[in-house]
Amino acid sequence: MKTSVGVIGLGNMGKGIAKNIAKGQHNLLVWDAVEEARAPFTNTARITKPAEMAAEADIIIFVVPGSEQIEAMLGDMLLAAKPGLILWDFTTSDPTYTKRLAIQANDAGVAYMDAGMTGGGAKGADEGTMTLMIGGAEEIYERSRAVLDSCAGELIYLGPSGAGHTMKVVHNLITHTNFLACSEAGRLAEAAGIELADMIKVFNAGNARSFISERRFPDHILSETWDGRSRIFNLRKDVGMAVELSKEVGSPMRIGHQTLAWLQAAVDAGMEDEDFTRLYPALGDLINMHENGDSTNTRPSIIGTSKDRDK
Repeated sequence: MKTSVGVIGLGNMGKGIAKNIAKGQHNLLVWDAVEEARAPFTNTARITKPAEMAAEADIIIFVVPGSEQIEAMLGDMLLAAKPGLILWDFTTSDPTYTKRLAIQANDAGVAYMDAGMTGGGAKGADEGTMTLMIGGAEEIYERSRAVLDSCAGELIYLGPSGAGHTMKVVHNLITHTNFLACSEAGRLAEAAGIELADMIKVFNAGNARSFISERRFPDHILSETWDGRSRIFNLRKDVGMAVELSKEVGSPMRIGHQTLAWLQAAVDAGMEDEDFTRLYPALGDLINMHENGDSTNTRPSIIGTSKDRDK
C-alpha cells in the first residue's frame, strides 16, 4: 500500500523535495500559499490545504521559511490529524521553538520530527542528494525512512527533538562564515594581482578547499551567474540563531559575531533580498560601512540594482 505524503512549501527547496517524493512512487499531496508555486504540480499531485492534508496523509513535510509559519497552521492540522500522522519539520529554525512545536503536536497524539537540510542547497533538493540531520524519536525516524530516502542521499540521526535543528544552526554558522572568509581572501588575492580563478584552483588543490571553494565560487561567482538561490536575509537569520544559541548554552563565540555584523550591514544596506553570492563583490563596501558605522540607508555602490545587473 502506497504511503500518502504531503509537502507544504514549494519554494526553492520544497519543489525539488516534492518532485523526488513523487518519483518514489508515493501518493503526493502538496500545498503552498502562492498559487504560482502550486501550478507545476497540478498533474503530478493533489493540491490539498493543510488541515485537509493532515486528515489524509501518513507523513507531512514542512518546507516553509520557519517555525512561525508552521505554528500558524499547526492548530487546525492537529484537530484534523489522521491517526498515526507524522510531521517532519525541514525548516532552519531555533531549536527551542522546534521543541515547543513538538510538545504541542505530541500532546495531540501526533509525532513531530525535525530535520536540517544540507548538501548543495536547492540543487541538492532537486537532485535528491541532500543530507538530512535528524532529531526526534528514533522509532518514528525508522518508520519514515522510505519516504526520506526518496528525497535525500544521506540520513544522519542525531538524537531527541531539536537535535536536527541544533546541528543545522551549527552547520550554517560554519558554512556562512566560510563563505565570507573565502570572499575576504578572494578580494585580498585580487587586490594583490592574483586572479580569483587561480586562487580557487589553488584552494581546491590544497588544504583550504571546502564546498564553498569547490562549488559556490566556480558555479555562482566565477561564472558570474550569481544564482546560489538563497537570500542574504536567510544567512543573517541563520547566523543570528547561532549567536543566540551560543548565549543560551554558554559557549563562547567571537568569529560568529563578526560574521553576523557583516551580514547585518548587508541587510541594513538594503540587500536582504539579494542572492547571497552578491556578497562577494559588495564585501569591501560592506566592511567599510560596518567599520565606519554607516550601513543604514546606503547601498554598496558596486552592486547597483538587480534590474541593472541582470540586463
